Amino acid sequence: RPNRPAISACRSTVPTRPTTTGTDPCADPTVDIPREAPGRTALLGCQPVRSTVVGVVGGSQAGKTTLVNGLVGSLRDGAVVLSFDEYYHDLAHLSPGERAVVNFDHPDSLDDDLLLSHLDGLLAGRPADVPVYDFATHTRTGRSRRVDPRPVVIVDGILVLAFPAIRERLHLSVFVDAPAEVRLARRLDRDVRERGRTPEGVRAQFTATVAPMHEVHVVPCRDLADLTLDGQGDRVANLAILLARVEGAGTVF
Repeated sequence: RPNRPAISACRSTVPTRPTTTGTDPCADPTVDIPREAPGRTALLGCQPVRSTVVGVVGGSQAGKTTLVNGLVGSLRDGAVVLSFDEYYHDLAHLSPGERAVVNFDHPDSLDDDLLLSHLDGLLAGRPADVPVYDFATHTRTGRSRRVDPRPVVIVDGILVLAFPAIRERLHLSVFVDAPAEVRLARRLDRDVRERGRTPEGVRAQFTATVAPMHEVHVVPCRDLADLTLDGQGDRVANLAILLARVEGAGTVF
C-alpha cells in the first residue's frame, strides 16, 4: 500500500500509546502487531488467523451503514464492526444544556484512544467490550457489547480517516459520497425516529456543525481513501465492488 501525502485538514498527530512485544501476545493487551500486506496476522484463541481491516467513511448519512450491513451480511461470521459512533466521549459530567452545544462533528468529540485499543486487541485475537452510547442523553449507558476477533474488521465512521493512527491500521478504505441535501433528509428521518431529536433541532445542528465540519474534516480526507462509492448508487453494485476489493486486500474466510 503506497504512502499518501498528508492533508492539512486531517489530523497530523494523535497521542501515541506505548506498545510492547512479548512471546505471549494473548497475555499482553498492548502487544504490537506488525503490519503485513495484504492481511495482518492475528491470534484467535491463540491460533494464527489473517485479519483484514476495512475503513468505511463518508459524510453523515451518506450510506455507510447500508454498505457495512451488506458487507457483514455477505461475509456472515467472517466480519465484525467497530462503529466510531459508539466511541463518543461520555458527557455525563455536563449538564443537558452544556451537552446540547457540544460539537459532535469535530474529531475531539471522539475517544480515538479507546477505539484504537479495541482495534489492536481484536488484531491480537482478543475480544473488545464496546461501550453502548445513548444518543438521546450523550452519555454512555454503562453497558457494553462484546465484539470478537474475526478475519475482517470493519471500522465505520465519518471521521475514521481524520486520525493517522487509525489510517495506519487500515488495509482498505472506502469513502461513501452523497450530496448534502440527501444526507440531511436521511439524518432527519434517523435522528427523529431513533435518537429522540426534533426536526428543528436536527436542522439546526446540521447547519451549525454537521455541514461545516463535513467540509473541514471529511471532504479533505476523501483523497486518502482507496475507493469512492456513490451513496445514491446501486447498492448491489456498490457491494459487489467493495467485496472484490476486500477479497483482494486480504484473506476472507
